[in-house]
Amino acid sequence: MDHTLPPPATATDRERRQWLIATGVAGGVAAAATAVPFVSTLAPSERARSLGAAVEVDIAGLAPGATRIVEWRGKPVWIVRRTPEMLAALQQASTADLVDPDSRREQQPAYAQNATRSVRPEVFVAIGICTHLGCSPTAVPAGSNNPGLPADWPGGYFCPCHGSKFDAAGRVFRNQPAPTNLEIPPHRFASDTLLVIGEDAAA
Repeated sequence: MDHTLPPPATATDRERRQWLIATGVAGGVAAAATAVPFVSTLAPSERARSLGAAVEVDIAGLAPGATRIVEWRGKPVWIVRRTPEMLAALQQASTADLVDPDSRREQQPAYAQNATRSVRPEVFVAIGICTHLGCSPTAVPAGSNNPGLPADWPGGYFCPCHGSKFDAAGRVFRNQPAPTNLEIPPHRFASDTLLVIGEDAAA
């Protein structure tokens, strides 16, 4: 049996081993760094889901008179918890000055064809985009000193870009740039406090 020992490693051999080890470690780190972003792209982002899928919203904490805005398909959706006073004002409002008081035109689901334009009177859900040129109206309560609104303004929504006016149910007033009421998106209640935007009850 040959018991001859291998020759001792030279300085050049040791340097070569160190370079091989360092290169292997760097390659492993680079592979891991590349894999993490790749794997993360497989999971849909919140924005991706909002662009296509239905959006679930817990409205348990939405106080009376408050508005919450969520995104669905790239659009802002208003969720308003109406107060008894807001509902009373809607019931008493005159419809003579409205273009489409019964919401019979396009993009109006059956549950928008009533005075409150909602599945539940106390919860108003609408897309917050003016039907004129896509600007964003703002909520203006009754008694506001807004110079763009009449002194007897009953409360509702006003688009400062071109002056379109909508009542508190999103119905457009006559002789405004906006041709139709604010759009009501498909929505349903999965429970007393869980709102699903993007699906009808029949879905």
